[in-house]
Amino acid sequence: MLSRPSDSPRTPSALRSPRPPAQRAPATPAAPGRICAARLDHLNTAPAGAAEDALLACCGSRRWARLIVAHRPYPDLDALLAAGDEASYDLTPADLDEALADEAAVGQLPTGIPMGGAGALAAHTALRAAHAEYERRFGHVFVICLDGLHPDEIRNRVLAEIHARLDNERDAERVKAAEELRRIARGRLARLIAGHSQVSGIKRFRPA
Repeated sequence: MLSRPSDSPRTPSALRSPRPPAQRAPATPAAPGRICAARLDHLNTAPAGAAEDALLACCGSRRWARLIVAHRPYPDLDALLAAGDEASYDLTPADLDEALADEAAVGQLPTGIPMGGAGALAAHTALRAAHAEYERRFGHVFVICLDGLHPDEIRNRVLAEIHARLDNERDAERVKAAEELRRIARGRLARLIAGHSQVSGIKRFRPA
């Protein structure tokens, strides 16, 4: 799986800071810690439906989002991330299908991956073929967390991982996909609270 406009997740209205009145002078930029605290407070106090919608930008399982909302408020980011992990571990097979379907609906190569140069077309063709075989075998989109990788490494890493995981049994691959989704959701949660407009390195993959 590679990226969704989740990898550049929309900023949910429930987490947007109120716009200052027009007559006020521009405020001094807030420190990152204050921004995180403010956004976490917005998530803690937002109506349940709005908070769920915000969290669905991190994982496409509605039950996952509801579990996190149900255990509000969170005193800090670590507590929120722990709740996200717990909710991920609690996903039923149907929840996992829902989350994977959400990734499949928007998956694409992330922006910033070098696609030019010698061999690029052949490599991209190989990615498409490998992903098609993966979907044929397992019935869902390939998902992988690429957090922290340099863009130059992504294409080769994805291709290697697809080929390696094609050897998995179906049940084993479901477990692996669920773990990748947990890691992906964790990274997106951190970026959501940090106020980043781009969520790079957390990916789903379906080559265009």
